[in-house]
Amino acid sequence: MSQSPQVHRPNACLKKRQQTGQRSYAQGQAPQLNALLALDRRASVDQVTDVLNTCWGAWGRNPQLATTMLSQLAKARRGDVASHVMQGMMLQQVETNVFHYNVAIDATAKGKQWQLALDHLRFMPDAKAVPNQITYNATISACEKGGQWQLALDLLSIMPDAKVVPNQITYNATISACEKGGQWQLALDLLSIMPDAQVVPNQITCNAAISACEKGGQWQLALDLLSFMPDVKVVPDAITYNAAISACEKGGQWQLALDLLRFMPDAKAVPDAITYNAAISACEKGGQWQLALDLLCFMPDAKAVPDVITYNATISACEPDGQWQLALDLLSIMPDAKVIPNQITYSAAISACEKACFLIWFEPPAKNAVLSFLGHPL
Repeated sequence: MSQSPQVHRPNACLKKRQQTGQRSYAQGQAPQLNALLALDRRASVDQVTDVLNTCWGAWGRNPQLATTMLSQLAKARRGDVASHVMQGMMLQQVETNVFHYNVAIDATAKGKQWQLALDHLRFMPDAKAVPNQITYNATISACEKGGQWQLALDLLSIMPDAKVVPNQITYNATISACEKGGQWQLALDLLSIMPDAQVVPNQITCNAAISACEKGGQWQLALDLLSFMPDVKVVPDAITYNAAISACEKGGQWQLALDLLRFMPDAKAVPDAITYNAAISACEKGGQWQLALDLLCFMPDAKAVPDVITYNATISACEPDGQWQLALDLLSIMPDAKVIPNQITYSAAISACEKACFLIWFEPPAKNAVLSFLGHPL
């Protein structure tokens, strides 16, 4: 049986050659990339321009090479250098398009340089580059990471005028900005208008909204959102439960915190150290030192590693009920657990002893002797 003759597709071959050429150009830019990454944060536009002196011609012929360089700077979180590269391109009259601006804004977002992100967005009309959905999402993300929730909301509000449609990523970043800014009401408002905007919430959306409620002390709303998730076909994960348990902890609802922890296996959500820390802290605030100790003891079975926060909360739980022996026992086993006590640890242990009238009756010399025994002389 004869073989069919091999058919050559000129377009496919040309595309492959172009991709190979782009990779070789990108590899050829490695020395310039390394030189850019070696620049300190005070580097000037002139310094960046000098480094790229041999690249401008190639970038003019193939603007995608500039995008590759900017992408590498974004991965390195060098938004400052990426911004200088953009300025250098304009000075050298090298084409700057929406792809360049999007990558540059992403670089500034990763570097938490929201001011530079806004500058890029403002300069785009001068470069005849039209912002798109990716542009606004990256800029809002930069504002979110920089704690600028007001600016994130402003950007969301002007998107319709720019004829850009917000999507799930847009709302997630804006809700997260409100969460970080302690604006739980605004976070819930945004969540509520998503159906009208024909945008479907996802796990990230719900987690950010629940976290906003947690930070705002709204444990009831946090639980309402958790119960609402199945209605929108969103599956809660460990982050969801961590935020909800933390909300219950802040609201003094230790029973609900433990109920959520117990329910996690049924929801196929795996508790981690953050989960147990929040639950132990809830027990501590509720005066439930036995339960706090039980949770600490159970953590190895759950493959969750206790940290200094875990021990601090458990030792603090021993304080109100005068369980100074347990507090000191926990303090003494921390080195074996490879956990280093901090000032909070020692303060909680000392307070537990004082509450039990163990140290309060001693004069300062005797108290210092006990502290020295604990390995923390004052």
